[in-house]
Formats: sequence, C-alpha cells, structure tokens
Amino acid sequence: MELRGKQKRFLRSQAHHLQPIFQIGKGGLNSAMVVQINEALEKRELIKVTLLQNTDEIAEDVAVALKADIHCDIVQIIGRVLVLFKPSSNEKYQKISKEVKAI
Repeated sequence: MELRGKQKRFLRSQAHHLQPIFQIGKGGLNSAMVVQINEALEKRELIKVTLLQNTDEIAEDVAVALKADIHCDIVQIIGRVLVLFKPSSNEKYQKISKEVKAI
C-alpha cells in the first residue's frame, strides 16, 4: 500500500521529534543492519536512519535498497536522514499504523 499525502504528512509530524536510531557509516548498508532495521520497524513502526559523513552511500540509494529488502515506506529524505515507516505485524505494536489507516 502506497502512502497518501496526508498520511505522509502525519508520519512526518510524528517523526519530527524522533532521534535517529541507526547510523550508516564507512561499512555502508550491510545485511545485518537491514535485519536490525527491520526488527526496529516491527517494534516502532516509524524510525529515522542517518548516513554519516564518512559513508559512500547515497541517501536515495539506501532508501531504494531498504524499500526492496524489507518492504517499508520511505516517508521522507532530508539530506542524510531517512524516515522509514512499516506497519507492525504484531497487534501490540500497531499504534501508529492504526492512526495512519484512519487518515
């Protein structure tokens, strides 16, 4: 399901106060990091990922790779910060996704 404009706007407002919990550095995006990002999305649904100055990765490329690997939605890319959203499959963690569906 592709996010609509109002849904993305809501998610951006929710992500505004979040601190990035993943940093992609010199090693780039590896499979272990993809697994960790997927697990974090399962619990939180909405996370920020930062690309450090010393990485050769490009934010848009990382976003495309993550979208392909873990089927998450890219809410926003600002400079070196990605905001990712993926509805949790666990009922207990589905706080944000329920609000998004209502929009």
